[in-house]
Amino acid sequence: MGKSGYGLLEGKSGVIFGALNESSIAWAIAEAVHREGGRFALSNAPVARRLGTLDALAERTGSPILWADATDDEDLAKLFEEVKQTYGSIDFIVHSIGMGLNVRKNKPYEALNYNWYHKTLDISAISLHRIVRHALETGALADGASIVALSYIGAQRIFSKYSEMGDAKALLESIVRAFGYRLGKRGIRINAVSQSPTRTTAGSGIDGFDAMYEFAQRLSPLGNADAESCADYVVSLLSDLTRMVTMQTLFHDGGFSAMGISDELVEDLSAALTPKE
Repeated sequence: MGKSGYGLLEGKSGVIFGALNESSIAWAIAEAVHREGGRFALSNAPVARRLGTLDALAERTGSPILWADATDDEDLAKLFEEVKQTYGSIDFIVHSIGMGLNVRKNKPYEALNYNWYHKTLDISAISLHRIVRHALETGALADGASIVALSYIGAQRIFSKYSEMGDAKALLESIVRAFGYRLGKRGIRINAVSQSPTRTTAGSGIDGFDAMYEFAQRLSPLGNADAESCADYVVSLLSDLTRMVTMQTLFHDGGFSAMGISDELVEDLSAALTPKE
């Protein structure tokens, strides 16, 4: 992708939720949207003030930061009122928010702490519902807008170490479909991008992440998709080029989702399982 871009988002504005630092997928998306001429507000939870480096991204892209807890209705209503004052109405929303509390605290799936479980679902999935709801109720979302949420194939297949996050992403994808029907009446589309394992702050909190990453790398014909290529794909979904695509979970994973086993994995397993003389 050329540094100057193609102007795919010229004249469009929106909100990008979830950028924390340079390893965040949302950070790469923000840079790609900026490259393509889009304007946006950045948002993350207030706790990210001390955990991340969002100020640097805001300065680089000329974007305001609107601190808001995506699980708090008052925060979100206030955020979208501020967005309306800045942009009038917005053409896109990016949801890149996720946290598995039981995963981070090494609680096995069969013995979840249910308070943490509820919080995981609220942060990682229900927050999408809240965001769309308040964007609609405040009148901030323009007809023909595009909404993209980041997901993972663990929503549809079991990756044991992904644990409760598989449930959260399954709920996220269900919310995409349920809202897609309702939003279509205004020409608004909503999709989920199921991304390869990506080395992010969130990913590093998953026990066994390196094994998941290497497994996908060996299985995918194109290898794992990185954050920058994901950002380019998201840009295409925010642009008018995909104006008739909605309610989909779109796999951006180098072909992983269509594979059974690869020659490389067969060879690795054969070598590992061959008795040593």
